[in-house]
Amino acid sequence: MSASRTPCVAGNWKLHHGRAQATQLASALAQAPLAPSVEVVVAPVFTCLSAVNDALAPSHRIGLAAQHVHWEDEGAFTGEVGPAHLVDVGCTHGIVGHSERRQHFGDSDERVAKRVRALLQHHLKVILCVGETQQQRASGSYGDVLRQQIRAALAGCAPSAPNPSILVAYEPIWAIGTGLAATPEDAQEAHAIVRNALADTLGAEQAEISPILYGGSVKPENAQALTAQPDVDGALVGGASLRFESFTDIIAAVALNY
Repeated sequence: MSASRTPCVAGNWKLHHGRAQATQLASALAQAPLAPSVEVVVAPVFTCLSAVNDALAPSHRIGLAAQHVHWEDEGAFTGEVGPAHLVDVGCTHGIVGHSERRQHFGDSDERVAKRVRALLQHHLKVILCVGETQQQRASGSYGDVLRQQIRAALAGCAPSAPNPSILVAYEPIWAIGTGLAATPEDAQEAHAIVRNALADTLGAEQAEISPILYGGSVKPENAQALTAQPDVDGALVGGASLRFESFTDIIAAVALNY
């Protein structure tokens, strides 16, 4: 929590909600009196991006994220969607490096880095996901894992000046969809490692302005305690973002710290 960073709560809807459900939820969020101190972002499936963008339009303040992006604008890449297409449907953000992409679809550090650069080149905000497995945490190697993921994803894209379009989401893989969440103290320790890695890779000024979100079984009950930590600047929310009440309760809980 820092005055130099804007807190963010992003909802990753993953492979849930068709057009009707997605637009209904987006419309409700657009009309809700959300805390102005918190940046809010939603990430529906690709087929709903345009419709959700239309539904969010009345709010003028809720961001729209893609869950994935290719690094080329066009070409013989069947099944992929490029950053220019995301701009075309109204996206403001893109999620890259999520553990589910790394685990199930072979997203390497090199590919994540290409996706990061592609989003920044199109002036889209990056939500870069990093995180360790349960085995890596138990072995004590998780710090090295986080530092390597940050270095690999962001090396070569150092901005000439601090860039507010770079956000990071720390998601311990063992806490995603399991009901387990890091304690506030564990989250702070990991976020401090990530911020130091940002400083080593992109410089101290960039590390100071980049929000670092916590993800992994975030709920209304734990959101305030997690984001009260000095280096936890919001949340990347999975299952709880699929329901209006739980998602808005999380946003309200985070806002209590600002």
